[in-house]
Amino acid sequence: MALHKTCDGVARRDFLKVGAVGATSLSLSSFLQMSEAGQVNQAAKAKSAIFINLPGGPTHMDTFDLKPNATEEYRGEFNPIQTKVPGIEISEHLPKLASAMDKFVILRGVSHTLAAHRLGSEYVNSGNRPLPSLQFPSFGSVITREMGGPAELPPNVSIPRSNQVPGYLGVKYAPLHTNATPSVGQPFSVRGITLGNGLTVNDVEKRQGLLNKLDTTFAGFEKDSQLLEGLDRFSQQAYSMITSKSARDAFDVSQENQQFAAQYGKGAFGQSCLLATRLVESGVRFVTVSTGGWDTHRDNWNKLKTSLLPSFDEGLSALLSGLQEKGLLESTAVYVTGEFGRTPKINTERGGRDHYPRCMFMLMAGGGITGGRVLGESDANATEPLNDGYSPDDVAASFYHNLGIDHTKEYNTNTGRPVMIVREGDVIKELFA
Repeated sequence: MALHKTCDGVARRDFLKVGAVGATSLSLSSFLQMSEAGQVNQAAKAKSAIFINLPGGPTHMDTFDLKPNATEEYRGEFNPIQTKVPGIEISEHLPKLASAMDKFVILRGVSHTLAAHRLGSEYVNSGNRPLPSLQFPSFGSVITREMGGPAELPPNVSIPRSNQVPGYLGVKYAPLHTNATPSVGQPFSVRGITLGNGLTVNDVEKRQGLLNKLDTTFAGFEKDSQLLEGLDRFSQQAYSMITSKSARDAFDVSQENQQFAAQYGKGAFGQSCLLATRLVESGVRFVTVSTGGWDTHRDNWNKLKTSLLPSFDEGLSALLSGLQEKGLLESTAVYVTGEFGRTPKINTERGGRDHYPRCMFMLMAGGGITGGRVLGESDANATEPLNDGYSPDDVAASFYHNLGIDHTKEYNTNTGRPVMIVREGDVIKELFA
């Protein structure tokens, strides 16, 4: 997968380092130390979630909020096209999403004030404006705490990595990072689940201090093997994942029906969306798919039309269509966002657009959300919301609501401080109308 750095030097392939424990990443055994699931509204349609993160900050003016009547210094090079839903237009370089417009909602005029990549990312990954004194848990950590997960699969997976962090909830709620993206027709290797590079189950047992002999093909493995005795409950879960064929199969995109998989294309983002579809189908509660490169200060339109938008268009449209085809769209909340938008006024010296949090787009789909609509509106040059607009807090509250989670619920930090899941913001009721 290509290396993408934003202008502040953050490498999007280096969100987290394997084995680091403090911020987010952790060992397989550690991250499985899950507490009992919380209480959720069982009437909610969404039972799992996919969060599509676009690090770098995609331009709203050239994607989902074009202003063809704006003056030249704002308008940009792309033209709008009609979508499947009459009256809704998006960029000409998103034709597949235009055909899938009935499946998702565009939120326009989303606005905040944090123009730095790190702070903006922390904000949209949790729905809480960052504080220097407290790290808020991201969506995946809250959702897996409230909703639990399958016995033999990680409840929270990031492909390949993400800015999702457990915050004050602790590392036991951190995501499992695949650290790679799948390739077409090839079994996908995930450290800690797929045993690659000659590693055998015997090696795993030796590292656990167990003396045994176990066939590396897993044939003959018995559920009640005495080899598991002596492991604590969490290590048993980790061991179960390693030795579970169903867990390995869930991550193996090469097993997907070829005709179904073809719509996702051959690119890294499309294949990551295919993997997300398989994981949700297998019972994984929360999946993050990250695809970077959106920090287009320079050469904005060339990068968008030749690389960024075609792969995004193919992958996201296939994700929505694939979920619907498998009967999963009504039970899967989908949320798409970057950390901010980009300046409506063109940077003519560099041929691009710069950081701009005051106006941006977000996309939502699945669960109780009816697609085929645009909510919110920006002004004539897409410089700010036309009316009140929405905040990342509002969208986060709505995301949780779609999953039956009360965003006003309080957790206690390790110092005993009560903190609401989303401190500000209200559910956008129109999303569920």
